[in-house]
Amino acid sequence: MTELLLSLHVLAALVAVGPVTVAASMFPATLRRALRDPGDGDARTTLRTLHRICRVYAGVGLAVPLFGFATAGSLGVLGDAWLIASVLLTAAAAGVLALLVLPAQDRALAGTAGPPELSAPVLPEPGRLAAHTGVFNLLWAIVTVLMIVCPGSTAGA
Repeated sequence: MTELLLSLHVLAALVAVGPVTVAASMFPATLRRALRDPGDGDARTTLRTLHRICRVYAGVGLAVPLFGFATAGSLGVLGDAWLIASVLLTAAAAGVLALLVLPAQDRALAGTAGPPELSAPVLPEPGRLAAHTGVFNLLWAIVTVLMIVCPGSTAGA
């Protein structure tokens, strides 16, 4: 059973987190292109697509910690320091995505939806959005390393 839970956990991470990291990383460059040429409909379409990927797969990504907790319980490592650190870093990554990246993408989409108006929202800076996305990706990279190395863990699946 542990092998099945671990497999589902890893598959969920690959299927859910991978697309978010790639799409979120592509968004700032596409935003720069859309801001440079407001008439570029392809850039706006790409922004909408990238944002949709981020939102949908962020929701699918909820399966990652669910399968992770089930796996950790099965392995008996719920109290291990490496797992607690991973959980905290995963929560931080989710917070960065939910509170910084996705709202900035929302504002960017609203601000590039049509001709500039006086009431248009303040657009996020592509560089700041890229930095937030980089923090999100770095947190996931650290969690991945912790999951592979499992410092102090003697459990094996």
